[in-house]
Amino acid sequence: MSLESVRAFLAEKAPDITVIVTEQSSATVDLAAQAHGVEPAQIAKTICVRVGEATMLIVAGGTARLDNKKFKAQFGGKPRMLGAEEVLELTSHPVGGVCPFGIATPMPIYCDVSLQAFDEVVPAAGATNAAVRIGTNRLAELTNAQWVDVCQ
Repeated sequence: MSLESVRAFLAEKAPDITVIVTEQSSATVDLAAQAHGVEPAQIAKTICVRVGEATMLIVAGGTARLDNKKFKAQFGGKPRMLGAEEVLELTSHPVGGVCPFGIATPMPIYCDVSLQAFDEVVPAAGATNAAVRIGTNRLAELTNAQWVDVCQ
């Protein structure tokens, strides 16, 4: 279901982008970097967090870490990572395949400036062995993401 929701999203909004399905897992940043022949920082990891009652997706460079101080300054509270079951329920994507495409529940999407070090990034595509190659700015445009600086 999740991979299909990503394919449907891309077919409608970016039919030129193809989902790449690999035999090996790309469920972690390091595995994804190996599978797609890029450096770990070029993997666009998607994190589902909650601050207060607000749930959101943060897309950041693969080696970036959320900075609690920056996050609190931007969103007014400390981020709380959601558990795997809640992430699956809200996004339709399993942990390791979470991406900002074809999500089940509309929510704000933010791209961290750590992604801007690359012209092209590789986010997951709804499964632990699926990804896409996409221009960094196009990723933000397609998902209506807002740029933020919340990582170190």
